[in-house]
Amino acid sequence: MEKVKLKTNILKREIINIFKKFGLSNNHASISTNALINAELVGAYGHGLSRLKMYCDRIKKKVINPKPKIKIKKISQSISHVDANNSIGFVAADIAIKTAIKNAKKTGIGMVAVKNSGHYGLSGYYAEQAIKKNLITMIYTNAPPAIAPHGALKSLFGTNPICFGTPTGSKIPFILDTSISMINRGKIRVAARNNQKIPEGVALDKFGKPTTNAKKALEGVQLPIASFRGSGLAWMVDILSGVLTGGNHAGKVKDPFDDFSGPQNIGHLFITFKTNLFVNNFNKRIKNNIKTIKKLPKIKGIKEIMYPGQNKYKRFKMNSKKEINITSIIKEDLEILKN
Repeated sequence: MEKVKLKTNILKREIINIFKKFGLSNNHASISTNALINAELVGAYGHGLSRLKMYCDRIKKKVINPKPKIKIKKISQSISHVDANNSIGFVAADIAIKTAIKNAKKTGIGMVAVKNSGHYGLSGYYAEQAIKKNLITMIYTNAPPAIAPHGALKSLFGTNPICFGTPTGSKIPFILDTSISMINRGKIRVAARNNQKIPEGVALDKFGKPTTNAKKALEGVQLPIASFRGSGLAWMVDILSGVLTGGNHAGKVKDPFDDFSGPQNIGHLFITFKTNLFVNNFNKRIKNNIKTIKKLPKIKGIKEIMYPGQNKYKRFKMNSKKEINITSIIKEDLEILKN
């Protein structure tokens, strides 16, 4: 597949200008662009520039509000509720994580629920912001139907990521950011667009047969991790990010690529808390925890036992020194959106 190299600063400027052309303020355009570029740098291409056209299409169809009046309701010193007014998800999530951090710094714990939002990219991107402030975080968001509840024939739950992050006492944070599906939907969309196959055992077609055809997978059902356990985790996230927050749930989140009948009304839940709530030597304890696990005997072919977030951090550092590779399809998107 043909790829084009672009300097990060030039690419950022292009994307900011595209978002501004579609009505976002300079601040909101910068927030959204930084999140998309981060996804490219950590190698999460399904959440990066492959989604830019989708966001712009949704703004154009008036199902994302480019000039939202976002309201933050203070419930207590620790708890806030954000009505995102159908803003682009990056902006709602940026406000929410910053509010959760501020609340936690004041009281020890911050909890922020968000309703009337949209797709916000990578949960780990927001977790990293909390970790930099020496906070532990848990983040939940729901998504459009892709997974069938265990025992059902129809997809209803999203790939509903679960995110946990903690400081490690070193420069590399521990960030577990995983969808409850065998692979995330963004990867399948990228494969479909580029006419690539997907791995075996990750999806069924609309007739319930295993498929490696990405387009047939999008029409069918994605498989959850660990059978009924994965389905149960998806349900848990749907409750925490949808039912609890006032967002859509139980299969009502609209697909951002295919359903322009209205806003997504995705719900998010951000929880942050101080590391010293119960012990004063957290850094020493977490370092010991990681060190103990890394010292375990390794299976053949494994050089190092890695904790979640290590590989992503290495990719970010490596890619930050290079130009960003984009496919000719995404380059074409950029040209169309600019003009």
